[in-house]
Amino acid sequence: MKRISTLFLFVFLTGHLFAQSEPETTPVDTSYWLKEISGGLNLNQASFSGNWQGGGVNSIAVGTYLYGRANYAKDKWSWDNTMDLTYGVVKNKDEEGRKSNDRIYLDSKVGYEINDKWDYFFAVNFLSQFAPGYEFEDDDKTLISKFFNPAYLTTSLGVEYKPNDEFSLRMAPFAPRWTFVTDTTLHNNVPTNYGVEIGKKVRTEWLAFSLLADWNKKLSENLTLKMRYQMYANYETLAFDTIDHRLDLGLEAKVSNLINVSLTSMSIYDLDQDDKIQFSQGLALGISFKRGNFPEE
Repeated sequence: MKRISTLFLFVFLTGHLFAQSEPETTPVDTSYWLKEISGGLNLNQASFSGNWQGGGVNSIAVGTYLYGRANYAKDKWSWDNTMDLTYGVVKNKDEEGRKSNDRIYLDSKVGYEINDKWDYFFAVNFLSQFAPGYEFEDDDKTLISKFFNPAYLTTSLGVEYKPNDEFSLRMAPFAPRWTFVTDTTLHNNVPTNYGVEIGKKVRTEWLAFSLLADWNKKLSENLTLKMRYQMYANYETLAFDTIDHRLDLGLEAKVSNLINVSLTSMSIYDLDQDDKIQFSQGLALGISFKRGNFPEE
């Protein structure tokens, strides 16, 4: 029994001495990610009594959005990912519900640092919509778009200028793009078929230049401006009127931790869609949330 007690005491003391001799270490943060997810729900409503003399139509509009970022950076390498989803519907009295907003935007970019302001990059982005879109005339409606009709998958290889955390500019002299129209009957309603040859589902543009500018500016503690401009020019059909342009603008004012007011607009010029500039604008009040570890400034 004494031998067992002595052995137990020896093992205990030896382990205690080794534990004391081990140097204390501080946990190392091995995470190189910054992540953020935000979203919101907007609701607009108007109603009038039957004898209202000022004119007006009872209506309700609902909109929702989800925005996410996940950025990785270590040494000279970076990997930035963005998700921007928006959908809204407006319903006027005695009319069918109509879309007020609809966007799917996904972007992923790998970068390699040249210096503190310039990177080489390779990026892939996807652009489409969730639900069918219609052209309304009197009581008739005509299908003109839907999910993957059209959809755009663009790859780009070039250089990026990023002087600070607010602004970035990508310039890609090599930017292949694929335009998808999976419904082969859609050209009956949209003669241009969004640039895809009738009878086919995909158009490939190998030789092209793309430019993408992002500006995310915090104007004050509760006011934020977001801007994204995209340009796409096909070398094979290059002319001033064949260059595609898209400008998204958003101004968001934070009323409280949950309530926000947002003003958004979108301008598109794409000869494969229409020979005139397309424009949309929206003003909304709603609830919002935001979670993540991106620095506020």
